[in-house]
Amino acid sequence: MISNPIAWPNGAKCACCLTFDMDADSLIHVDYPNDGDRRVSAISMLRYGPQVAVPRIVETYRQLGLRQTFFIPAWCIEQYPLAVETIQKGGHEIAHHSYIHENPLEQTAEDEAHWLDVGIEIIKRVTGKAPRGWRAPLYNFSNRSLDLLLERGFSYDASLMGADIPYIVKSRKTGGEIVELPSHWGLDDWPQYVQSFDLNYMMPVRSARNGFDLYLREFEAAYAHGALWVPVLHPFVTGRLSRWHVFREFLEKVVAQGDVWFAPMEEIAAHVRAEIDAGRHKPMVELIPQYERPVGRVLPRR
Repeated sequence: MISNPIAWPNGAKCACCLTFDMDADSLIHVDYPNDGDRRVSAISMLRYGPQVAVPRIVETYRQLGLRQTFFIPAWCIEQYPLAVETIQKGGHEIAHHSYIHENPLEQTAEDEAHWLDVGIEIIKRVTGKAPRGWRAPLYNFSNRSLDLLLERGFSYDASLMGADIPYIVKSRKTGGEIVELPSHWGLDDWPQYVQSFDLNYMMPVRSARNGFDLYLREFEAAYAHGALWVPVLHPFVTGRLSRWHVFREFLEKVVAQGDVWFAPMEEIAAHVRAEIDAGRHKPMVELIPQYERPVGRVLPRR
């Protein structure tokens, strides 16, 4: 069912990375720049992520011998140093996820470049190396984002949704390429569990196990067909006690099987790049942006 399957290391059936976007209360401050500090209840909900959930998640990974990827806005890296230290001690990748969850689609070219650079410098200062991967806030990858990433030496992006396995996104402007590690909204925990007046997101909250069923079915398909399984999770959402309890049960079972490759996103991207360069895999290639100009709409005939 996948026309151009990729071979995963050691004969693994599929590749997996539980990516956590540790947005914390950046979401409140970027949406309410003038009075976000007054929204105490919403801030408490979001601070649960770095203060309670991240240590819980990292401890599970330690016990299971997993290393995964955390996408973190640079403001959150500075605001929550203990959470970042916990992630680093676990050997996990810290990837770029904006400065304070600003929307690239609403920025000028100069602002998008500026805040990307600010985030890079903060990550370099804290981790000792430049980030290799980026995920746009709310998947808002702009028509300029790829070229900015290429200019700064990123090796992968994790914002797009164009395939079941990794593919190549190629710049319409320069011809440069990076690896795309796709996911989709069906693997995001917001539609399953988030209800917040302050964030203008009101979903009927599902039980931990019913909500997880969607992830399970997606994993079963990825396992059966050799795909990439990348849940897009948030510590304040999936890191809640009952939800992480269900996720942990699943991880214990799958890790024990021994035929699933769990790895940080940078390692998955490096494997894909090596398979392509060796001629063992022919990826889908998508030119970005897909269109050179607005397509427009049908207008009344006159």
